[in-house]
Parts: sequence; C-alpha cells; structure tokens
Amino acid sequence: MLYMYFANGFEETEAIAALDVLRRADINVFTVGVGSKNIKGAHGVEVRCDLDDNEATFTGLEGVVLPGGMPGTKNLDACEKVQNVLDFCSSTGKLTAAICAAPMILGKKGLLKGKKATCYPGFENYLEGTEVSADFVVTDGTVITAKGMGAAVEFGLAIVAYFKGKAFAQKIKNSLMCYYE
Repeated sequence: MLYMYFANGFEETEAIAALDVLRRADINVFTVGVGSKNIKGAHGVEVRCDLDDNEATFTGLEGVVLPGGMPGTKNLDACEKVQNVLDFCSSTGKLTAAICAAPMILGKKGLLKGKKATCYPGFENYLEGTEVSADFVVTDGTVITAKGMGAAVEFGLAIVAYFKGKAFAQKIKNSLMCYYE
C-alpha cells in the first residue's frame, strides 16, 4: 500500500495524473489529506482524500508519494506526520517518491545525499549532496523524483515500474496513448 499526501496548495495535475496511473496499474494507493480529508489545490481544485493524516498508519505501508506545488510543498514539509512517514520509509527501505518542488523536502532531510535526483528548476539548492539530473524523472534505488507537471504521467509510470516492472509499466503507458519519449 502507498500513501499519496495532499496538502492545501498541492499541484493538481501532478497528484491526480500520477494517482490515476497508479490506480490503473492496480497499485493500492490511498490519498491522505494533511489536516483534513478535504484539500484545495494550488489552482482551486478541491479533492476529498481517502484518509486524513490522523488515520494513516505504517501497517502495510510500502511507500509514500509527495506531489509538489506551492504552497503545498511547504505545507507538506511543515507537517510532522509527513516527516514521520518519510523517516519510516527511509529507515525501512520503502519507496519515497516526490515531484516538482517536493524533492526539496527529501533534500532537506538528507534523504537524497549520494543519489541522483531531479526537481523543479530553482529548487536544486535544497538537494545538497545530490547528483542533480536534467532528466524529467529519475529513479535511484528506493527514491523516485520528477521535474514537474509535464512529467506527472511518467512519474506515475516510474512508480508502476518500481513495483510491477518496466514491461508492465510500458503496457500501461501504451494504454494511455503515451507514445512520446
């Protein structure tokens, strides 16, 4: 099971596109709202999450996904429960995935040191000790990072590949009519 955390000000396309890809691949993912089940995105789109952060437990957790956006990323970073789930995933070898500005959270915690990662341009200074890549999506061990909204489907597909293999991810990609490279 994965948790995808939503905080007020999240980037809607990054979250919803990746979530859609994961659910099409039958990956068990729950949306978790920071402070409430009802969360409003950076562009006014409101979503109702499956859980609020008080309901999320570590039992059966295989990883965490953090969409970016502003001020969503700052709100995720300020949430103690998000910090705790990142610590859990990092210390137990579970997946940690972040897109756009959200890799900043991982960088500030030191979770990207010695790894290759990417982020939205302008947030590289938070990725101390990281080999910053220009690639849209980067997988390095148990960490997946992506640049931004335009990489949201590929970000979701990278998570699918992590859990179900590249061939399965390619089948999902083909079904989505994603023929670009």
